[in-house]
Amino acid sequence: MKIWAMGDLHLSVGVPEKKMDVFGPEWVGYMDNIAANWRSAVAPEDLVLIPGDISWAMKLSEVEKDFAWIEALPGKKVMIRGNHDYWWSSVSKVKKILPPSCSIIQNDAVTIENITIGGARLWDTPEYHFTQIIDVKDGQMKSEEKTEDEKIFLRELGRLERSLKAMDQGAHLKIVMTHYPPIGLDLKPSRVSKMLETYGVNLCVFGHLHSVKQEGIRLFGKRGKIGYYLTSADYLNFSPFLLSDEEILGKSSLN
Repeated sequence: MKIWAMGDLHLSVGVPEKKMDVFGPEWVGYMDNIAANWRSAVAPEDLVLIPGDISWAMKLSEVEKDFAWIEALPGKKVMIRGNHDYWWSSVSKVKKILPPSCSIIQNDAVTIENITIGGARLWDTPEYHFTQIIDVKDGQMKSEEKTEDEKIFLRELGRLERSLKAMDQGAHLKIVMTHYPPIGLDLKPSRVSKMLETYGVNLCVFGHLHSVKQEGIRLFGKRGKIGYYLTSADYLNFSPFLLSDEEILGKSSLN
């Protein structure tokens, strides 16, 4: 079983009026590109991690078409919520409409073939800042906005710890998905990275960032024993990213 990752699919099967090409020409025909690249790479027995921003749907009735689209692609899929997944209501309601090949994580964990996966959405944090994202805020944030962001971040940090505690501590490989980045580009320690280290996580995949490509340079990398992978769909040229054996086992630098 190979492990792949790609987040920020921003599917709009259920809400076709939602167009992604307003964010740049690379998004023209993106769903066809994702499907073609996915089918050419992923085998039925493989695992695909989707760290949030799955669909532009606003309601569960709208997201079912996007789930059907994902179900038609090969592999077992594990997903977390992103900041644009407005359709994601209660976990019980979401699980009722999940297709057979899909699992979700919220305050818990999923274990597949000795690979245990946890995660949480996270949120903005003053520890590190990113500006080139789809929902960028113009100008300086007001103090009350910073206070509210910190409250949300702390709540998400609690959810992450509950998920980490639910992971199989005897598993061969421990993977965490977050939607917001868990660490800055300089890879300095963060509240999230310290928590991941405490629980012996091997690697973390995340998304949320867009328009951040630097030709020939892979952003983020390895800190200590944990590899940090940015897996936004546009960053990956809309092709699932293979987590290779060397990188999973920590035998090579991710920088």
